[in-house]
Amino acid sequence: MKSRCPPDHSARPLKMTWEGFLDASPAKVYEAWTSKFDSWFAQPGAMFMTPEVDRPYFFYNRNEWGRHPHYGRFLELIANEVVEMTWMTGNGANEGTEGAETVIRLELSPKGTGTAVRFSHSGFVNERSLVGHRENWPLAFKDLEKAIGSGG
Repeated sequence: MKSRCPPDHSARPLKMTWEGFLDASPAKVYEAWTSKFDSWFAQPGAMFMTPEVDRPYFFYNRNEWGRHPHYGRFLELIANEVVEMTWMTGNGANEGTEGAETVIRLELSPKGTGTAVRFSHSGFVNERSLVGHRENWPLAFKDLEKAIGSGG
């Protein structure tokens, strides 16, 4: 199912991609992004997220990363294959997405005992925001892999 109201990024074409491998099943990776986000990214107890298309979510990321609010809604969900969501961050300063509604898309494919991941984040308002996310998402994927363990 897809959202009836996708954002228009025609005026904000800045985009980053990351491709990698996670040593866990597509089901475990999908679950970590849709219902167990607080096991690796969101601060436990500070997350409100129901994986339904067009349903809004809110969370604060892990306290050790600095407290930053995150808001969005799911745009597309295909169990164990696709998670697409809007992503808005910022705390009133020139941080995160600076309040812009960006889009994250996660595509999962089984590969051997794990999952090939194609990740994109689009709709940045400026190069600074793009670069910050380009540097931090690979680190987040390392934390994700630690959280979901091996195989599964």
